[in-house]
Amino acid sequence: MAYQPAIDAVTGELYLPVAERGRRLLDEPLLNKGTAFTTNERDTLGIRGLLPMHVSTLDEQVERALDQMTYKETDLQKHIYLAGLQDRNETLFYRLIMDNLAETVPLIYTPTVAEACRHWSRIFRRGRGLYVTPDDRGRIDTVLRNASMREAAVIVVTDNERILGIGDQGAGGMGIPIGKLALYTAGAGIHASLCLPVSLDVGTNNEELLDDPLYLGFRQPRLRGEEYWSLVDEFVAAVQKVFPAAILQWEDFANLTSFRHLDMYRDVLPSFNDDIQGTASMVVGGLFAAMRLLGERLSDQRVVIAGAGSAGIGIARQIRAAMEEQGIERGEAHRRILLTDSQGLIVAGRQGLDDRKAQFAAPPSVVAGWNLKGDSIDLETTVRGHTPSILIGVTGRPGTFTQPMIETMASAHNRPIVMPLSNPTTFSEATPADILSWSQGRALIGTGSPFDDLTHDGRRHLIGQANNVFVFPGVGLGAVVSRARRITGGMFLAASQALAGAVADDRLDRGGLFPPITDMREVSIKVAHAVIGAAVSDGVAEPLIDAAAALNRASWEPFYLPYRSA
Repeated sequence: MAYQPAIDAVTGELYLPVAERGRRLLDEPLLNKGTAFTTNERDTLGIRGLLPMHVSTLDEQVERALDQMTYKETDLQKHIYLAGLQDRNETLFYRLIMDNLAETVPLIYTPTVAEACRHWSRIFRRGRGLYVTPDDRGRIDTVLRNASMREAAVIVVTDNERILGIGDQGAGGMGIPIGKLALYTAGAGIHASLCLPVSLDVGTNNEELLDDPLYLGFRQPRLRGEEYWSLVDEFVAAVQKVFPAAILQWEDFANLTSFRHLDMYRDVLPSFNDDIQGTASMVVGGLFAAMRLLGERLSDQRVVIAGAGSAGIGIARQIRAAMEEQGIERGEAHRRILLTDSQGLIVAGRQGLDDRKAQFAAPPSVVAGWNLKGDSIDLETTVRGHTPSILIGVTGRPGTFTQPMIETMASAHNRPIVMPLSNPTTFSEATPADILSWSQGRALIGTGSPFDDLTHDGRRHLIGQANNVFVFPGVGLGAVVSRARRITGGMFLAASQALAGAVADDRLDRGGLFPPITDMREVSIKVAHAVIGAAVSDGVAEPLIDAAAALNRASWEPFYLPYRSA
């Protein structure tokens, strides 16, 4: 189904020519207006009598949908309701989302999407996106064509192995690409007809799913080794063949595969990994904003990152790049940025380190004066020895940040920065309330999941959500509009700077390191503009005559066009 508006040559009216009629029109979510079809449209498109008589406005439909949602008692029920609305009427769905961002983004994505993925096979209503399995080997290009899309701007793909903080969810991981692309449309205006969610359903090692008689996925142990990589190779080649203008976002792959996807295909087609690069760009954006408040430089900070998986390594890389841009040498950056994993501090010479962890291994000189006992150095000892001004958590383990850690930071720094980023909410390394209490109300806090603002000693503190939605939609929009041949590190650093600049001074004064979620569209446009400039500077895109106008043309607003029979 092509969504191609046209302009009347005589009147100048923008309209949509549609070939669908009758029930077929009402069953197409990209075209369905529901009760908003005009009397004339009902006559000319063969739907008179198929709807109640009243012609609704879009605002009336939003009000009715919100009223219906009040009858849903749990967030998962509300998620299911919104998914059903998306499957019936996408314009109404996106109008409702954009008019109620603070309430709906946590429902269509984190943290509620984790529960949706966990119960995917049991709440399944209607297929959306594409499922590619090992049985499709040799014909993946045909599977992609079955999407019936003339073109795709953004493809989000997962193999479902590391879904948020809940692990291998098999085919249920499809909730992640669907949710991400909903945010591409709501956040950056990339039209839903240009967005394709894909699940590489290569099996699962989740025994609970394999034993569930209602499980809908590829019921085999997870594919590994050369068979897995040859399937991914064929998928990438099929994307290049069927959708040559698309950018590809890798999403929620395990550490075992995520860096290899990025390294193997970043020069094959414009692609990025949001867990590695998007998360890092978002975090550094919050840190840049904090530096503006404190009047300091990021290159002067000491950092501890708890968790050395995809997100942790990505954050370390982005902080290092930002520090180097501010003039310090890589060796000094490595002395300032320490990482811990399940075995404690990553120190040079530790047995079994892979290359990605080894590049951030602390030099022995860093820990020489810490008066250590034993072979391993736990997180609390690392914080006590390094006295970081910035503590970031991507462990997926609640309670990782303790009172002694925060007190150590607060004794050494007037405004320590603490970011417990693990999702969903119950996995957060510490609660903002505890962090604020332990730091005597002085910590600057950014969280991965949404938390309510707090009052401490009569002062209100804003708890900014470090949400990737502030980065990836704008990066995608900028890459699409600039027709970038590659997505570079410079583009993500530009996104960080644009995000920091979008945080208002009065919000920063109250501790908010990130914009409110209601600014999502405005922030995405600023990020996209910066990304276009970086793409040109990095030599992966040609200059645009008017980038602002190009972004405006590419950003769709959900409203109903008049329809005419094609």
